[in-house]
Amino acid sequence: MLISKIASNGTNGHTNGLASRTKNYIRWDAEGVEKIPPNDAEDIQVVADMINKIQRAQYNNHRYCYSGTHARTQGIVKGKMITELFSKPGEFPIAMRYSTEPGDPGLDDRIPQPRGLGMKVFNVQGDMFEAGQGWPTHDIEFNSTPALDLADAKTTKEIIDFRIKYGGDKKELYKHLEARKDTDMRKALDQVKNTHLSSTRQYSQTAYRFVDYVVKYCLVPSSETQKKQAEETNLEDQLVEYAGKIWDPEKYPCFIPARKTFWEDHIRLDPCQPLGSPNRLRKVVYPASAALRHKRNGRKEINMTSIDQLPDGGYVEC
Repeated sequence: MLISKIASNGTNGHTNGLASRTKNYIRWDAEGVEKIPPNDAEDIQVVADMINKIQRAQYNNHRYCYSGTHARTQGIVKGKMITELFSKPGEFPIAMRYSTEPGDPGLDDRIPQPRGLGMKVFNVQGDMFEAGQGWPTHDIEFNSTPALDLADAKTTKEIIDFRIKYGGDKKELYKHLEARKDTDMRKALDQVKNTHLSSTRQYSQTAYRFVDYVVKYCLVPSSETQKKQAEETNLEDQLVEYAGKIWDPEKYPCFIPARKTFWEDHIRLDPCQPLGSPNRLRKVVYPASAALRHKRNGRKEINMTSIDQLPDGGYVEC
């Protein structure tokens, strides 16, 4: 279930549709919504260069260039979303990529780290903002922690610098993180509860324009299946030592390598109508990261316009 939380003056509002006019919600263009600090553009460019540096290190290790963050793909799924989020409500096809936050594709799946979810919504109709004209899609990004540790461009520059210098030495990294005022937030990433991906609540973390207002989004697992997944370990259903029991293909569907290959080789998400420092950063970092990834891997970027472009198997053409 997708919930949008609309910023207001002293009043919390939750809605699955358009903002109610009975509350004093904050407009996206109101004074003070975005305050661009000095050297913001310079900090953003430094971060873009750092992300490319991380990608080059990946390429040297793996001979394949991944994205600078959320490098490890956990799964890519197709689905449907029924929503009033857009000017024309209805049922929309969606593609979603589950991932692990850091930039190392070789991380153990079991470690406590934030999990990301990138969503691409198809068949979106109506009047488009300038940035989205010509593409009937809408991109939304989520993370399993409600607050973004890379809270603004300046903080991102400092933390990515630590990760590059000390990422291979946790003791040394913690020494530098503990010298910061926000050390609790930094270290909290290593304590995130590891739950079943589809049962994990996901947050947009950053703010977006929604019609004329400022919102944050939240994906709330609401089905009985998702609630059960949050507690079960599945070891009785998925025996390892005894090979005489079939793993239920309905409960545990096969991973589709072609989807992973297609997404990692060709796709980039650009969240629609983002607000604030982290999103100004994304507008520069994402294209720079994708450009290097496509160049090093010899692949071209594809702007998906239909859910049918995401393969269900077979091979992916370059």
